[in-house]
Amino acid sequence: MAKLGPGQGLGCEAAEGSLVPSRKREYKPCGKHTEGKRPLYAIGFNFMDARYYDVFATVGGNRVTTYRCLENGSFAVLQAYVDEDKDESFYTLSWARDHVDGSPLLVAAGSNGIIRVINCATEKLAKSFVGHGDSINEIRTQALKPSLIISASKDESVRLWNVHTGICILVFAGAGGHRNEVLSVDFHPSDIERFASCGMDNTVKIWSMKEFWLYVDKSYSWTDLPSKFPTKYVQFPVLIAAVHSNYVDCTRWLGDFILSKSVDNEIVLWEPKTKEQSPGEGSIDILQKYPVPECDIWFIKFSCDFHFNQLAIGNREGKIYVWEVQSSPPVLTARLYNQQCKSPIRQTAVSFDGSTILGAGEDGTIWRWDEVDHASAKN
Repeated sequence: MAKLGPGQGLGCEAAEGSLVPSRKREYKPCGKHTEGKRPLYAIGFNFMDARYYDVFATVGGNRVTTYRCLENGSFAVLQAYVDEDKDESFYTLSWARDHVDGSPLLVAAGSNGIIRVINCATEKLAKSFVGHGDSINEIRTQALKPSLIISASKDESVRLWNVHTGICILVFAGAGGHRNEVLSVDFHPSDIERFASCGMDNTVKIWSMKEFWLYVDKSYSWTDLPSKFPTKYVQFPVLIAAVHSNYVDCTRWLGDFILSKSVDNEIVLWEPKTKEQSPGEGSIDILQKYPVPECDIWFIKFSCDFHFNQLAIGNREGKIYVWEVQSSPPVLTARLYNQQCKSPIRQTAVSFDGSTILGAGEDGTIWRWDEVDHASAKN
Protein backbone atom coordinates (compact mmCIF):
# COMPACT_ATOMS: atom_id res chain seq x y z
CA MET A 1 0.00 0.00 0.00
CA ALA A 2 1.54 3.26 -1.12
CA LYS A 3 2.14 6.03 1.33
CA LEU A 4 0.74 9.20 -0.13
CA GLY A 5 2.64 12.44 -0.13
CA PRO A 6 1.05 15.72 -1.18
CA GLY A 7 -0.70 15.22 -4.51
CA GLN A 8 -0.86 17.72 -7.36
CA GLY A 9 -4.28 18.72 -6.06
CA LEU A 10 -5.38 22.15 -7.19
CA GLY A 11 -1.90 23.23 -8.10
CA CYS A 12 -2.08 25.96 -5.45
CA GLU A 13 0.50 26.85 -2.83
CA ALA A 14 -0.60 26.17 0.73
CA ALA A 15 -1.80 29.38 2.42
CA GLU A 16 0.48 30.20 5.34
CA GLY A 17 -0.66 32.32 8.26
CA SER A 18 1.15 35.45 9.42
CA LEU A 19 2.53 35.62 12.97
CA VAL A 20 1.25 39.19 13.41
CA PRO A 21 -1.75 38.93 15.77
CA SER A 22 -5.02 40.35 14.41
CA ARG A 23 -6.16 41.20 17.95
CA LYS A 24 -9.75 40.49 16.87
CA ARG A 25 -10.18 38.83 20.24
CA GLU A 26 -7.97 39.90 23.11
CA TYR A 27 -7.18 37.82 26.17
CA LYS A 28 -5.80 38.72 29.58
CA PRO A 29 -3.91 36.41 31.96
CA CYS A 30 -6.14 35.31 34.85
CA GLY A 31 -5.75 32.69 37.51
CA LYS A 32 -3.16 29.97 37.79
CA HIS A 33 -3.22 26.86 39.90
CA THR A 34 -0.28 24.60 40.70
CA GLU A 35 -1.31 20.98 41.24
CA GLY A 36 2.08 19.62 42.13
CA LYS A 37 5.48 18.98 40.65
CA ARG A 38 4.51 16.28 38.16
CA PRO A 39 3.90 17.37 34.56
CA LEU A 40 0.32 17.92 33.38
CA TYR A 41 0.02 16.12 30.04
CA ALA A 42 -3.66 16.67 29.29
CA ILE A 43 -6.47 19.13 30.01
CA GLY A 44 -9.97 19.29 28.55
CA PHE A 45 -13.39 20.89 28.92
CA ASN A 46 -16.51 18.71 28.99
CA PHE A 47 -18.24 19.27 25.63
CA MET A 48 -20.33 16.10 26.02
CA ASP A 49 -22.97 17.67 28.27
CA ALA A 50 -24.33 21.24 28.17
CA ARG A 51 -24.75 21.16 31.98
CA TYR A 52 -20.98 20.99 32.41
CA TYR A 53 -19.49 23.24 29.73
CA ASP A 54 -17.61 25.18 32.43
CA VAL A 55 -16.08 22.00 33.90
CA PHE A 56 -12.66 20.77 32.87
CA ALA A 57 -10.25 18.04 33.94
CA THR A 58 -6.49 17.57 34.10
CA VAL A 59 -4.20 14.57 34.40
CA GLY A 60 -0.73 14.55 35.91
CA GLY A 61 1.16 11.73 37.58
CA ASN A 62 -1.30 9.24 39.04
CA ARG A 63 -3.96 11.89 39.60
CA VAL A 64 -7.06 13.00 37.69
CA THR A 65 -8.67 16.27 38.87
CA THR A 66 -11.88 18.02 37.84
CA TYR A 67 -12.45 21.76 38.18
CA ARG A 68 -15.04 24.41 37.48
CA CYS A 69 -14.00 27.70 35.87
CA LEU A 70 -15.26 30.50 38.10
CA GLU A 71 -16.32 33.85 36.67
CA ASN A 72 -13.73 35.74 38.72
CA GLY A 73 -10.94 34.10 36.73
CA SER A 74 -10.05 31.40 39.26
CA PHE A 75 -10.85 27.68 39.63
CA ALA A 76 -12.85 25.53 42.03
CA VAL A 77 -11.58 21.99 42.56
CA LEU A 78 -14.51 19.58 42.25
CA GLN A 79 -13.07 16.08 42.52
CA ALA A 80 -9.71 14.33 42.57
CA TYR A 81 -9.06 10.71 41.72
CA VAL A 82 -5.72 9.20 42.72
CA ASP A 83 -4.80 5.91 41.08
CA GLU A 84 -3.94 2.98 43.32
CA ASP A 85 -0.61 2.61 41.49
CA LYS A 86 1.64 5.46 42.61
CA ASP A 87 3.89 4.88 39.58
CA GLU A 88 1.08 5.41 37.09
CA SER A 89 1.57 8.47 34.91
CA PHE A 90 -1.61 9.56 33.10
CA TYR A 91 -1.03 10.99 29.61
CA THR A 92 -4.56 11.52 28.35
CA LEU A 93 -8.18 12.12 29.30
CA SER A 94 -11.52 12.29 27.52
CA TRP A 95 -15.03 13.13 28.68
CA ALA A 96 -17.76 10.60 27.88
CA ARG A 97 -21.34 9.94 28.93
CA ASP A 98 -23.22 6.91 30.21
CA HIS A 99 -25.83 6.15 27.54
CA VAL A 100 -28.33 4.82 30.11
CA ASP A 101 -28.50 7.47 32.85
CA GLY A 102 -26.47 10.28 31.23
CA SER A 103 -23.88 10.43 34.01
CA PRO A 104 -20.72 12.35 33.13
CA LEU A 105 -17.81 9.95 32.74
CA LEU A 106 -14.14 10.84 32.70
CA VAL A 107 -11.83 8.40 30.95
CA ALA A 108 -8.08 8.51 31.64
CA ALA A 109 -5.06 6.39 30.74
CA GLY A 110 -1.29 6.51 30.54
CA SER A 111 1.91 4.59 31.18
CA ASN A 112 0.20 1.52 32.67
CA GLY A 113 -1.91 0.87 29.57
CA ILE A 114 -5.04 0.53 31.73
CA ILE A 115 -8.06 2.69 30.86
CA ARG A 116 -9.83 4.07 33.95
CA VAL A 117 -13.47 5.14 33.65
CA ILE A 118 -14.50 7.48 36.47
CA ASN A 119 -18.18 8.23 37.10
CA CYS A 120 -18.24 11.88 38.18
CA ALA A 121 -21.86 11.63 39.38
CA THR A 122 -21.17 8.83 41.87
CA GLU A 123 -17.53 9.86 42.44
CA LYS A 124 -16.44 6.27 41.93
CA LEU A 125 -14.13 4.37 39.64
CA ALA A 126 -16.71 2.70 37.39
CA LYS A 127 -14.57 0.45 35.20
CA SER A 128 -11.03 -0.44 34.20
CA PHE A 129 -10.23 -1.74 30.72
CA VAL A 130 -7.20 -3.93 30.13
CA GLY A 131 -6.21 -4.81 26.57
CA HIS A 132 -3.39 -2.64 25.33
CA GLY A 133 0.08 -4.13 25.67
CA ASP A 134 1.80 -0.85 26.46
CA SER A 135 1.16 2.77 27.47
CA ILE A 136 -1.78 4.75 26.06
CA ASN A 137 -1.02 8.12 24.48
CA GLU A 138 -4.49 9.41 23.67
CA ILE A 139 -8.19 8.69 24.15
CA ARG A 140 -11.04 10.35 22.25
CA THR A 141 -14.82 10.09 22.62
CA GLN A 142 -17.28 9.72 19.73
CA ALA A 143 -19.38 12.90 20.20
CA LEU A 144 -22.27 11.41 18.20
CA LYS A 145 -22.29 8.35 20.50
CA PRO A 146 -20.56 9.40 23.75
CA SER A 147 -20.39 5.84 25.11
CA LEU A 148 -17.82 4.92 22.43
CA ILE A 149 -14.16 5.75 22.98
CA ILE A 150 -11.03 5.08 21.00
CA SER A 151 -7.51 4.67 22.38
CA ALA A 152 -4.08 5.08 20.75
CA SER A 153 -1.18 3.12 22.19
CA LYS A 154 2.56 2.59 22.20
CA ASP A 155 1.74 -1.04 21.28
CA GLU A 156 1.14 0.21 17.68
CA SER A 157 -2.63 -0.36 17.87
CA VAL A 158 -5.82 1.64 18.16
CA ARG A 159 -8.77 0.12 20.03
CA LEU A 160 -12.49 0.95 20.01
CA TRP A 161 -14.31 0.45 23.34
CA ASN A 162 -17.87 0.59 24.64
CA VAL A 163 -17.55 2.36 28.01
CA HIS A 164 -20.95 1.15 29.15
CA THR A 165 -20.38 -2.57 28.65
CA GLY A 166 -16.59 -2.58 28.92
CA ILE A 167 -16.18 -4.36 25.60
CA CYS A 168 -13.21 -3.93 23.29
CA ILE A 169 -15.09 -3.95 19.97
CA LEU A 170 -12.42 -3.47 17.32
CA VAL A 171 -8.61 -3.42 17.18
CA PHE A 172 -6.91 -1.51 14.36
CA ALA A 173 -3.45 -3.00 13.83
CA GLY A 174 -1.57 -5.38 11.60
CA ALA A 175 -0.39 -5.38 8.00
CA GLY A 176 -1.61 -1.86 7.17
CA GLY A 177 -1.43 -0.50 10.69
CA HIS A 178 1.06 1.78 12.42
CA ARG A 179 4.70 0.70 12.58
CA ASN A 180 5.51 2.54 15.80
CA GLU A 181 3.73 4.22 18.73
CA VAL A 182 0.30 5.66 17.91
CA LEU A 183 0.29 9.16 19.41
CA SER A 184 -3.07 10.65 18.50
CA VAL A 185 -6.50 9.66 17.23
CA ASP A 186 -9.73 11.49 16.39
CA PHE A 187 -13.27 10.58 15.30
CA HIS A 188 -14.73 12.27 12.23
CA PRO A 189 -17.27 14.89 13.43
CA SER A 190 -20.18 13.73 11.25
CA ASP A 191 -19.24 10.36 9.72
CA ILE A 192 -19.62 8.10 12.75
CA GLU A 193 -17.80 5.22 11.03
CA ARG A 194 -14.55 7.08 10.27
CA PHE A 195 -11.53 8.16 12.30
CA ALA A 196 -7.91 9.21 11.84
CA SER A 197 -4.79 8.12 13.71
CA CYS A 198 -1.15 9.23 13.61
CA GLY A 199 2.11 8.38 15.27
CA MET A 200 5.83 7.84 15.42
CA ASP A 201 5.92 6.18 11.99
CA ASN A 202 5.42 9.73 10.59
CA THR A 203 2.05 8.84 8.99
CA VAL A 204 -1.59 9.78 9.38
CA LYS A 205 -3.98 6.91 8.65
CA ILE A 206 -7.70 7.16 7.96
CA TRP A 207 -9.80 4.16 8.95
CA SER A 208 -13.35 3.10 8.17
CA MET A 209 -15.52 0.99 10.50
CA LYS A 210 -18.35 0.71 7.96
CA GLU A 211 -18.17 -3.04 7.37
CA PHE A 212 -17.64 -3.76 11.07
CA TRP A 213 -20.45 -1.58 12.46
CA LEU A 214 -22.57 -4.61 13.39
CA TYR A 215 -19.94 -5.38 16.05
CA VAL A 216 -20.50 -1.91 17.50
CA ASP A 217 -24.26 -2.56 17.66
CA LYS A 218 -23.63 -6.00 19.17
CA SER A 219 -21.49 -4.48 21.95
CA TYR A 220 -24.56 -2.75 23.44
CA SER A 221 -26.65 -5.91 23.74
CA TRP A 222 -23.86 -8.32 24.73
CA THR A 223 -24.74 -10.07 28.01
CA ASP A 224 -21.86 -12.53 28.33
CA LEU A 225 -18.45 -11.62 29.78
CA PRO A 226 -16.73 -8.79 27.89
CA SER A 227 -13.71 -11.07 27.40
CA LYS A 228 -15.88 -13.46 25.35
CA PHE A 229 -16.93 -10.78 22.86
CA PRO A 230 -15.76 -11.59 19.29
CA THR A 231 -13.40 -8.60 19.01
CA LYS A 232 -12.57 -7.99 15.36
CA TYR A 233 -9.13 -7.03 14.03
CA VAL A 234 -9.03 -4.42 11.26
CA GLN A 235 -5.71 -4.44 9.41
CA PHE A 236 -6.09 -1.95 6.58
CA PRO A 237 -6.88 1.78 6.65
CA VAL A 238 -8.56 3.49 3.70
CA LEU A 239 -5.70 5.97 3.37
CA ILE A 240 -2.10 6.32 4.56
CA ALA A 241 -0.80 9.88 4.28
CA ALA A 242 2.81 11.00 4.57
CA VAL A 243 2.20 14.68 5.26
CA HIS A 244 5.07 15.05 7.74
CA SER A 245 8.66 13.80 7.80
CA ASN A 246 8.83 13.25 11.56
CA TYR A 247 6.64 12.05 14.46
CA VAL A 248 2.99 13.14 14.08
CA ASP A 249 1.74 13.74 17.62
CA CYS A 250 -1.67 15.41 17.17
CA THR A 251 -4.43 15.07 14.60
CA ARG A 252 -7.96 16.51 14.52
CA TRP A 253 -10.67 16.62 11.89
CA LEU A 254 -11.91 20.00 10.67
CA GLY A 255 -15.03 18.94 8.80
CA ASP A 256 -13.72 16.59 6.09
CA PHE A 257 -10.24 18.11 6.30
CA ILE A 258 -7.51 17.12 8.74
CA LEU A 259 -5.32 19.24 11.01
CA SER A 260 -2.08 17.55 12.02
CA LYS A 261 1.24 18.57 13.53
CA SER A 262 4.71 17.19 13.85
CA VAL A 263 7.82 18.75 15.43
CA ASP A 264 8.31 21.29 12.63
CA ASN A 265 6.90 24.44 14.31
CA GLU A 266 3.64 24.30 12.37
CA ILE A 267 0.17 22.76 12.11
CA VAL A 268 -0.89 21.63 8.63
CA LEU A 269 -4.46 21.58 7.26
CA TRP A 270 -4.94 19.10 4.42
CA GLU A 271 -7.64 17.34 2.48
CA PRO A 272 -7.65 13.54 2.23
CA LYS A 273 -9.20 12.21 -0.98
CA THR A 274 -10.03 8.56 -0.48
CA LYS A 275 -11.41 6.10 -3.01
CA GLU A 276 -14.04 3.91 -1.36
CA GLN A 277 -13.79 1.26 -4.09
CA SER A 278 -10.02 0.92 -3.83
CA PRO A 279 -8.84 1.37 -0.23
CA GLY A 280 -5.32 2.66 0.11
CA GLU A 281 -5.49 4.63 -3.11
CA GLY A 282 -6.22 8.32 -3.20
CA SER A 283 -4.42 11.61 -2.78
CA ILE A 284 -3.91 14.45 -0.37
CA ASP A 285 -3.94 18.18 -0.90
CA ILE A 286 -2.19 20.50 1.56
CA LEU A 287 -4.38 23.57 2.09
CA GLN A 288 -2.98 25.74 4.90
CA LYS A 289 -0.17 26.05 7.40
CA TYR A 290 -0.34 27.59 10.88
CA PRO A 291 3.15 28.50 12.13
CA VAL A 292 3.93 27.86 15.82
CA PRO A 293 7.41 29.07 16.84
CA GLU A 294 9.46 27.02 19.34
CA CYS A 295 7.15 24.02 18.91
CA ASP A 296 9.81 21.49 17.98
CA ILE A 297 9.47 18.91 20.76
CA TRP A 298 7.01 16.04 20.53
CA PHE A 299 3.87 15.47 22.64
CA ILE A 300 2.54 19.00 22.37
CA LYS A 301 -1.15 18.91 21.42
CA PHE A 302 -3.61 21.51 20.19
CA SER A 303 -7.31 21.96 20.96
CA CYS A 304 -10.29 23.94 19.65
CA ASP A 305 -13.54 25.41 20.94
CA PHE A 306 -16.77 23.51 20.31
CA HIS A 307 -17.43 25.06 16.89
CA PHE A 308 -13.79 24.91 15.72
CA ASN A 309 -13.36 28.67 15.41
CA GLN A 310 -10.35 29.10 17.71
CA LEU A 311 -7.38 26.72 17.85
CA ALA A 312 -4.91 27.00 20.73
CA ILE A 313 -1.47 25.41 20.87
CA GLY A 314 1.31 25.80 23.41
CA ASN A 315 5.05 25.68 22.82
CA ARG A 316 8.17 24.73 24.74
CA GLU A 317 8.64 28.28 26.07
CA GLY A 318 5.25 28.48 27.80
CA LYS A 319 3.51 30.61 25.18
CA ILE A 320 0.15 29.81 23.54
CA TYR A 321 -0.73 30.69 19.94
CA VAL A 322 -4.44 31.15 19.18
CA TRP A 323 -5.40 30.73 15.52
CA GLU A 324 -8.66 31.55 13.78
CA VAL A 325 -8.65 28.10 12.29
CA GLN A 326 -11.24 28.51 9.52
CA SER A 327 -9.86 31.74 8.03
CA SER A 328 -7.99 31.54 4.76
CA PRO A 329 -5.19 32.38 4.93
CA PRO A 330 -5.08 31.56 8.66
CA VAL A 331 -5.30 34.50 11.06
CA LEU A 332 -3.38 34.55 14.35
CA THR A 333 -5.88 35.87 16.90
CA ALA A 334 -3.49 36.24 19.81
CA ARG A 335 -0.19 35.17 21.32
CA LEU A 336 -0.72 34.44 25.01
CA TYR A 337 1.98 34.48 27.63
CA ASN A 338 2.42 34.97 31.33
CA GLN A 339 5.76 36.25 32.70
CA GLN A 340 5.77 33.42 35.24
CA CYS A 341 5.14 30.67 32.69
CA LYS A 342 8.44 29.38 31.36
CA SER A 343 7.98 25.61 30.95
CA PRO A 344 6.39 23.79 27.98
CA ILE A 345 2.60 23.85 27.58
CA ARG A 346 1.82 20.24 26.67
CA GLN A 347 -1.90 20.67 26.04
CA THR A 348 -4.46 23.46 25.88
CA ALA A 349 -8.22 23.57 26.46
CA VAL A 350 -10.48 26.12 24.78
CA SER A 351 -13.89 26.70 26.37
CA PHE A 352 -17.15 26.10 24.48
CA ASP A 353 -17.32 29.63 23.04
CA GLY A 354 -13.58 30.33 22.98
CA SER A 355 -13.74 32.93 25.76
CA THR A 356 -11.42 31.03 28.14
CA ILE A 357 -8.15 29.34 27.20
CA LEU A 358 -6.29 27.03 29.57
CA GLY A 359 -2.76 25.68 29.33
CA ALA A 360 -1.42 22.58 31.09
CA GLY A 361 2.22 23.08 31.98
CA GLU A 362 5.06 20.63 32.36
CA ASP A 363 5.75 22.29 35.72
CA GLY A 364 2.38 21.04 37.08
CA THR A 365 0.60 24.39 36.73
CA ILE A 366 -2.70 25.24 35.02
CA TRP A 367 -2.62 28.68 33.37
CA ARG A 368 -5.77 30.62 32.43
CA TRP A 369 -6.49 33.46 30.00
CA ASP A 370 -9.95 35.06 29.62
CA GLU A 371 -11.23 37.11 26.73
CA VAL A 372 -11.36 40.83 27.42
CA ASP A 373 -14.87 42.29 27.06
CA HIS A 374 -16.35 38.98 25.90
CA ALA A 375 -20.00 40.15 25.98
CA SER A 376 -19.45 42.71 23.23
CA ALA A 377 -17.29 40.30 21.25
CA LYS A 378 -20.30 38.02 20.84
CA ASN A 379 -22.57 40.73 19.42
